[in-house]
Amino acid sequence: MIRERLGKELLYFDGGMGTLLQEKGLAPGELPEKWNITHPEEIRSIHRAYIDAGSDIVLTNTFGANALKFHDDSCSLEQIVNAAVRHVKEAAAASGTERRIYTALDIGPTGKLLKPMGDLEFETAYDAFKEVMILGERAGADLIHIETMSDTYELKAAVLAAKENTSLPVFATTIYDERGKLLTGADVPSVIAMLEGLRVDALGINCGLGPEQMIPVLEEYLKYSSLPVIVKPNAGLPKQKNGETYYDVLPDEFADLMQRIAEMGASVIGGCCGTTPEHIRVMAERCRGVKVIPPSEKEYTVISSYGKSVFLGTGSRIIGERINPTGKKRFKQALKEHDLEYILREGIAQQDAGAHILDVNVGLPDIDETSMMREVVQELQSVVNLPLQIDTVDAKAMEAALRIYNGKAMINSVSGKQESMDKVFPLIQKYGGVVVGLTLDEDGIPDTAEGRVRIAEKIIREAAKYGIKKKEIVIDALAMTISSEPEGAKVTLDTLRRLRDDIGVNTVLGVSNISFGLPSRPVVNAAFYTMAMMNGLSAGIINPMSEDMMKAWYAYHALMNLDSNCEKYIAKYAVSSETSGKASVPGSASGSGAASALSGGASGTGASSVTLKDAIIKGLKEDAAVTTKEQLSSREPLDIINEELIPALNHVGDGFEKGTVFLPQLLMSAEAAKAAFAVLKEQMDRSGEVQEKRGTVVLATVKGDIHDIGKNIVKVLLENYSFD
Repeated sequence: MIRERLGKELLYFDGGMGTLLQEKGLAPGELPEKWNITHPEEIRSIHRAYIDAGSDIVLTNTFGANALKFHDDSCSLEQIVNAAVRHVKEAAAASGTERRIYTALDIGPTGKLLKPMGDLEFETAYDAFKEVMILGERAGADLIHIETMSDTYELKAAVLAAKENTSLPVFATTIYDERGKLLTGADVPSVIAMLEGLRVDALGINCGLGPEQMIPVLEEYLKYSSLPVIVKPNAGLPKQKNGETYYDVLPDEFADLMQRIAEMGASVIGGCCGTTPEHIRVMAERCRGVKVIPPSEKEYTVISSYGKSVFLGTGSRIIGERINPTGKKRFKQALKEHDLEYILREGIAQQDAGAHILDVNVGLPDIDETSMMREVVQELQSVVNLPLQIDTVDAKAMEAALRIYNGKAMINSVSGKQESMDKVFPLIQKYGGVVVGLTLDEDGIPDTAEGRVRIAEKIIREAAKYGIKKKEIVIDALAMTISSEPEGAKVTLDTLRRLRDDIGVNTVLGVSNISFGLPSRPVVNAAFYTMAMMNGLSAGIINPMSEDMMKAWYAYHALMNLDSNCEKYIAKYAVSSETSGKASVPGSASGSGAASALSGGASGTGASSVTLKDAIIKGLKEDAAVTTKEQLSSREPLDIINEELIPALNHVGDGFEKGTVFLPQLLMSAEAAKAAFAVLKEQMDRSGEVQEKRGTVVLATVKGDIHDIGKNIVKVLLENYSFD
């Protein structure tokens, strides 16, 4: 099995397929996968050339073969996959090599964006991948290689399809830009966190960049990944000459760089676009004497979303507590009335106020928690890029959320009760995640630190049986209210300290529990929060809209030299903080005033408190429509377009260009603008007013090409700028 060789010896992939097929006569617009049926000799000759060059792993010609593209009975998906696998095996047999040649079922992206960014359902993408993977295993593939993925959500659908429907090893590689980001905004640690949580066998980088440009991305992979790393660069960046595309890194230069990449610690190397059998031959010869560096276990605890990774262990992270019905009358009302816009505003407000993670609890006796949890998680991830903490005791709701969550979630929670562990740990094993372990068991909550630490150790031991490592567990030391438990705070602080110093595990607390039943609760909460951080609290579940709690957080990090040169503290409080109590939050798109408006205040004042510009920037479709209707009572439609819609879209576009806003936010802003424009268009149609068109743009891509995504993004944005 290839699993036994990974990370112990250097393995070689093959190189590019598309450019070689074009040289052999593949016509523009022709699907390369059909050549498995129509031109079998040409396909086998390419595979044979790579095997002779030294490739150990050869990709089937199935990059675009999925159920969304192949419906033609004359050339079915099953025929294509069977032929593709057979061609690799026949080429290996014909080569006469004694090396073990692995047939890798090649899986590329569908070419469509998944909802909410696009129109493809997560489960539809899953089914498309599932079908081809089942066919591939049945045909005799040795492993599944998912590659050229630019969206973690589609990548997750593909990995789940492979893990749930086959027994094959799974490799996964993604495509980065020069800033080390995926198209949809994910950074390297967030991709690694998700893939390791899903238990792939190897991960890495392919396409998009040449070998030299990949080195900084590889450095991050080697820093954060505990798994074998794959590197498959292009032969440089594509260039044009006389109407022809070519790649400018020749085999000798490619081999030199790949030797350096292997010496850095890559376990599996090969080529992508523009590379040829000669590139692979020289690479294999040059790397023959390279000593493999086995991957080592990295001890980072990472929670991730589609566009952000949050590390636990240095300083203390803020988990926003406001998306939770406990003690919140207005939030309960929003759940009962299915007022998702209110919930989204709470999420945005907490992000703007400085939260690093958002707790999501939608459990009420009279609602369908599973359905609501799934919907809220999806909608929240369309407007905020923070990782989420899935907060539920309902296993069905937990699995529904984990399945469609885009990233590696935090899960709250499991307890030391055997029934709880039996229910929750299989879900963490399957979907990945950082799980919160409550220090209570069948005998209740111990009243000593020793008792709580024993339960933490029990949780860690039981989790290990499922392959869940200690770094994927965060222990809740449990804050007991001091009005009824006078020693409660002391026991909790002692537990935190012991968990940090003796067990070496990360910790979390619902901080405000400490003050129930007391007057001036913020005073007690802030003091206890500071003490808890001093004793090792990795993450506090707090209200980031509370000035007292945020002052405690900023001051603690400045005092403990966890805020370099007090930069965040100064940025937060230097400007008129004592008189106005309002200062902008570092790194936020807007100041705390905007956060207050978006949250609707403590009581929730409704959509009218959100400006149209804020609604578009934050991607709030319903608020954009409602606010536009309100503005029409006093303003002309064209004035709203020119003075509100276009400047808001320009703001988002500038952020996208600078790398502070990513594709999901860009598209949700465009959708919010469309919602506003629909209201304006209806008014203009009634009044006979005509919006001046800027012209007509014709957009096209090669049929079935994965770059169809880019075309659709441009279309949505141009429509908002009054182009046909």
